[in-house]
Amino acid sequence: MTSTVGVSVRSDVGAVRRVNEDSMIAADPVFAVADGMGGHARGDAASQTAVESLARTLPAGTRPTPEEVIAAIDEANAAVRSLSSADESGVAVAGTTLTGVVRVRVQETLDEQWMVVNIGDSRVYLWDGRELTRLSVDHSAVQELVDAGLITEAQAAVHPERNVITRALGAEDFVDTDSLLLPVTGRQTFLICSDGLTKELSDETIARVLADGGADIADRLVDAAIAAGGRDNVTVVVVESTAGDAEPASDVTKDRPEGSRSLEDTQPRG
Repeated sequence: MTSTVGVSVRSDVGAVRRVNEDSMIAADPVFAVADGMGGHARGDAASQTAVESLARTLPAGTRPTPEEVIAAIDEANAAVRSLSSADESGVAVAGTTLTGVVRVRVQETLDEQWMVVNIGDSRVYLWDGRELTRLSVDHSAVQELVDAGLITEAQAAVHPERNVITRALGAEDFVDTDSLLLPVTGRQTFLICSDGLTKELSDETIARVLADGGADIADRLVDAAIAAGGRDNVTVVVVESTAGDAEPASDVTKDRPEGSRSLEDTQPRG
């Protein structure tokens, strides 16, 4: 089954930082967010390099296979890795998360499906009109502690290592991409965001904004995150997919990167 999509996007420097190290791509078939590692040289260049590489290898209007998506992410990893090649220490100085959804074709069935991909601690959620479900798992030090039952989600939110990620594009020669295939069906809303949103807003608050609907969902989510503190860059991509006889999705695309004061840096594990 095929679908039509509507997109609402917004990226903002937030209330604290001076540089926006987030980048995004929202050109069917690829909808993704990249959050450059703050506090590291070329964090903004890393995220931009990642999305530019995806735009080149997965051009608009195509329907790649899942294998082609993984190959494209590997190529993006190499491109980000190359930013560190001039550093004589041999230590990666550029890195970024990469999280999103891609419309793919599955060769065995010829079906169109959504492929969720994730590296790092940016997130993908699915909103069904009633419930918000997280589809990605954070690659972070605190998530490992939560998974082990050593701390709670509430404790993770204030843990001193909450900004340490365990997987990033550009950190190693090989990157392990988490992936998930979902059937295209009915009305599906995907929220893709950097951690600048989820550090400020609870899943319950995010769900309330999504429940209100409208073409400006991304704007309202970002504004809410900034009002709650805006300690990090905030990037949101909302994808509304409509298949069959489901109610049409809104067809709005916005892209307003902005700028402005520094705290909470995302860091690779040392």
